[in-house]
Amino acid sequence: MRAEIIAIGDELTSGQRLDTNTQWLSERLGELGVTVAFHTTVGDDLETNVAAFRTAFDRADIVVSTGGLGPTADDLTRDALAAAAGVELVQDGAALEHIRDLFARRRREMPEQNVRQAQFPRGSRAVPNSHGTAPGIDFTVPRPSPSPPQIGEGLAEGACRVFALPGVPAEMFEMWEASVAPAIAAALGSRRVIRHRRIKVFGAGESDVEAMLPDMIRRKREPLVGITVSGATITLRITASGPNDAACEQAMAPTIAQIREILGVLVFGEEDDELEHAVVRLLNERKQSMAVAEWATDGLVSQWLAEAASGSGCFRGGIVVRDAAMLCTLLDVAVEASDGANERTASAMAQAVREKSGAVYGLAIAALPASGPAESTAATDPHGVEFSGTLHIALATSDNVRVKGFPLASHPAITKPRSAKQALNMLRLTMLNG
Repeated sequence: MRAEIIAIGDELTSGQRLDTNTQWLSERLGELGVTVAFHTTVGDDLETNVAAFRTAFDRADIVVSTGGLGPTADDLTRDALAAAAGVELVQDGAALEHIRDLFARRRREMPEQNVRQAQFPRGSRAVPNSHGTAPGIDFTVPRPSPSPPQIGEGLAEGACRVFALPGVPAEMFEMWEASVAPAIAAALGSRRVIRHRRIKVFGAGESDVEAMLPDMIRRKREPLVGITVSGATITLRITASGPNDAACEQAMAPTIAQIREILGVLVFGEEDDELEHAVVRLLNERKQSMAVAEWATDGLVSQWLAEAASGSGCFRGGIVVRDAAMLCTLLDVAVEASDGANERTASAMAQAVREKSGAVYGLAIAALPASGPAESTAATDPHGVEFSGTLHIALATSDNVRVKGFPLASHPAITKPRSAKQALNMLRLTMLNG
């Protein structure tokens, strides 16, 4: 069974507001075992809305829309739904009485325009909204035509079930849990769920990781494995369906074990883990501590570690510098202004921050090597400088200092986050290797 979600509102199509309702509804439908095949976003235009609903009727078994159920002239969902189904709007007396009572409890006079919120496409049912003036709509719509063969298998015969909900998240959440989810579960008959696991990877490119997992990342595989990259972190998403959570976990387990075996230390965590969480776990397990001195990364490593190590003493603190003069003031490391990006500076910073903090590890990121001025854009450094060459990161312990060079080959927009992650990963791998 397949679903489509339709988010309605000019504020969404104009980019003025992020559509979080669609994300939330996709997750909830997946929990019920319904595959979401389409996300549609439309503005407050009647003709566009009618077209969107007609298309959805034809290609989805379940349609859930949000927004457009208010009392104003640009709230068009009920009109569009009725027009798309070829029926008229009719007044629901019980719904109108609920709206009147709601205004009375709030000691407000109900504007006449709120009457339209009690109008429903003929043949539909109201979805109660205990805390708002916009009831939802539950409507079973006959399919206007046979499903096109290219759409795929798994469509219900003869009808599409539509649930129109308000765009106000708090109201939508409550109505989903109280009415919509139970209705969908009942319609499905035998219960089936969809579950996901996310494996986090760092230290290789997306295509390299895919090449290391032959035939694993392909469509129609069971369980399905998807790969995405964000900020240089790769996420492998494993998806399985089954009658219950335990069956899904059992189906995913061999694939997860195979991924971990093949990728080894490239895997640093699961689900919402970031590299800083992996580093903090290792430090706490070993009862060790670290401190960081940052030049290139503007305090990103310090910020991430401070949040991940909340309540733990494993992170002693961070020092952030922007030039050679401040480096000398804060860490007593004297370098020429032109030497901020070399490996000697990184080494001296790591040793100094370790000694001053008394930590087991001193991590340091030297300055970014600048290739020269560039036209300032949103994707480059705020000062309009592009970076190329090698970034030097150093890790100091009581008996040695290791310096590693990382080529700056990423897009300027992620140069600093990627550099911060490379520093954290260098510390993580050092701890894993003893």
